[in-house]
Amino acid sequence: MDDFVRDKLSEWGLSELIEVFEDERIDKESLLLLEEQHIENLPIKTGFKVKFKNRLKRFKIEEDMERSNLEVFPSTSDRVQLGKRKFDPQDDSWQLESLTKRQCDFQESEADILKRVKTIMNCVKEQLGKNKLSEFLRNKIKSLETDKRELVGVFGRTGAGKSSLINAIIGAKDLLPSGDEECCACTSVMIKVEANRTDSKYRAEIEFIKKEEWEEEAHSWHQFLPNKGVQEEEEEDDDENDEDDGEAEMSALYGNEWKHMSPNSFMDKKYFKEIPEFLLSKKKEVMCATAKELSVKIVRYTKNGDKDKQWFWPLVKCVTVKVPNSDLLKHVTLVDIPGTGDRNKSRDRMWKEIIRDCSTVWIVADISRAASEKETWEILENASSLIGNGGECQQIDFICTKSDICGNLDDLPPAEAQVKILKRNKTAREKVKDEFQKKKYLKEQLSDDCFKVFTVSSKEFLKQKHLDQDETEIPELQNILQNLNDEHSETYNYVSGAYGILSLIQGATHKDVTDKKREVYTCLRSKLLDELDQVQDKIEKVREDFKTCLNKGVENSKLSCEKTLQHLLYPRKKGSAFYNELKCVVKNDGVHKIKEQMDYNLKLSSKLTHSINEKFRKTFPNDAKAAPFNGAIKKFSLTTDELISKHSALELQLSFLKTEEEKVKAKLHKNILKGKKEIYSSLTETIQENMQEAYKKAAEISGTGTLQKMKDTIENHMKSNKEMFELAKNAMLEKLNNLQEEISKTLKKTLQESIEFSLNTEDYSLPGEKKKKKEQNHWLQIDFLLIFQVC
Repeated sequence: MDDFVRDKLSEWGLSELIEVFEDERIDKESLLLLEEQHIENLPIKTGFKVKFKNRLKRFKIEEDMERSNLEVFPSTSDRVQLGKRKFDPQDDSWQLESLTKRQCDFQESEADILKRVKTIMNCVKEQLGKNKLSEFLRNKIKSLETDKRELVGVFGRTGAGKSSLINAIIGAKDLLPSGDEECCACTSVMIKVEANRTDSKYRAEIEFIKKEEWEEEAHSWHQFLPNKGVQEEEEEDDDENDEDDGEAEMSALYGNEWKHMSPNSFMDKKYFKEIPEFLLSKKKEVMCATAKELSVKIVRYTKNGDKDKQWFWPLVKCVTVKVPNSDLLKHVTLVDIPGTGDRNKSRDRMWKEIIRDCSTVWIVADISRAASEKETWEILENASSLIGNGGECQQIDFICTKSDICGNLDDLPPAEAQVKILKRNKTAREKVKDEFQKKKYLKEQLSDDCFKVFTVSSKEFLKQKHLDQDETEIPELQNILQNLNDEHSETYNYVSGAYGILSLIQGATHKDVTDKKREVYTCLRSKLLDELDQVQDKIEKVREDFKTCLNKGVENSKLSCEKTLQHLLYPRKKGSAFYNELKCVVKNDGVHKIKEQMDYNLKLSSKLTHSINEKFRKTFPNDAKAAPFNGAIKKFSLTTDELISKHSALELQLSFLKTEEEKVKAKLHKNILKGKKEIYSSLTETIQENMQEAYKKAAEISGTGTLQKMKDTIENHMKSNKEMFELAKNAMLEKLNNLQEEISKTLKKTLQESIEFSLNTEDYSLPGEKKKKKEQNHWLQIDFLLIFQVC
């Protein structure tokens, strides 16, 4: 290791890495040659690794700029304005001196840098003509506008401390009302918390379910009243969970009088005077100056309470709370998620979509019963297929809350109280980890590496009576959010893309490299086809492996499906409770989601999913460090770096192609994440489609012996339709084949087009090519240098 690397790490605020780099013997030359796989293998903690990658990428761009050594021509163009000051290249203060000195002048916020670069790119776009190359560049500039948000799902039972945890982490003590506050019982409303990036107000957007959905749901609850206790004379039970939920929803909106109302009056406008937006199918918007004020205004849409008031939560699909001045939420959305989905189809659909899109999941439980609490582990198990193989979750954080509650601490000296809490916290962590190891189904979906345990105290974080802030572990959770933000810098992604585009524009103005262009063009076309063939071969191998696994799954499903139905249709639970449950199942496409989740389709497809779970997790890893399809796309390369070393005159064009290759790989990674969710869920969805006929017929049955007739209908349908498992296998393989074709088509189209316009565009004019546009050429080159600098 040389002084250069040591000084550079210190300059970047990463002096903690000096010892590691010394051990690895990394000097300036090897620093510049470090690639993604080298960095991943370094023994560095994730937080430092993310920061180092970011700094190194910027540093490499700076080095590229110095090598390019572009000339800045004098110009009187004032086309680009930076802030309120016109950009005048004849002003000596704007002359580009050494990069290091100019870097010191660019101490701007990310927002200012992004605004500056967007201004530059808008000017570039305005100067483009109407030929094919200009249209190509215009589309590339348009594609720079992206805003990827990371979703962090927060699960937990009532009273676990979710609201207090979220409030403490984002620094808004009174934002979300906690479950132990007066008149604040649990509901099924999903709450998103994200940044308000427009002004300094606290805002909320309240999205309602469709009025037709509520009318159907209200009628359904009303139908329970006359059936209670008479469905099956020989079977009685006092389990009234379903009725309790119906009672809560109907009483919240209509009060106790709902039991005596005519179903035709449920949609009377007098019940919706305060929420006209519901009847108009519009979102309701609330704006307040403080978090506490907003909390008071939205509580009737998120919680249940005293029957003297009207509560609107049964009509709410989702509440989005927007917090001003919150850097932690810049690219992150926290989502307070109900544990088991919802009886309402639109809420349940959103529940599934949100969970599948979560990159991080927080399971929140009271530390006093975190390892033993059945409901908490059921929540995780119910969602495991959606966050594991059926989703994109990279990290599961089990958060034990209220760690400050540890017996009578007031009688102990501060030091002893601190030791007692920390000792209990360590024991709690070990118990939760041990419990996770026992959950076989969870282990099929989630790896050990993705599961971490935290012991936190929101109260101690704010008051620090017995623990330091770091010991409350709230700062660690804040760091998780900060790292998620750092991985999705809108500014850096935009600027990097802009650099590639301007590289192409600069390169296209050089007319003295025609022969070299033809040579490299031919080489890259051939290389692209070879690389595509390798990707196709690797994916085809994966497809054949899945086919083998699924064949076994089909066989096992046919052998076990009747036994599976026996367990579902003849449980220990009897009487009105099971009658009502089965009625809900057949009316809701095989799914029952009140108190406990029961999904007949998931159970019937379990042998199929079990047959592929391990293979699927390895093929489509959620871990950002790993690569899908056994690295087939990651290994794809046009080897532009090698070509740059051989053809330095074409460095600008090849730099653009390198940027395009990185962008298309990133795009494919997103597409594969989306595609793999559809592929995995296709097994259960196909079973559900093929069971629809049985569910529909069973739902229409009434009269004496209804329960047994429903059971017989479902069983007979299953016995005569076992080919549904083969159909499910074929549906999954077809979706896998579609994804394979999409990958190949996207790679080929994007890179073939980029190669064409980079190296075979002699007949197209661009800004700065003609003499009458000489000044445009001047400002364009200056803009190019500015892009380098803000990178």
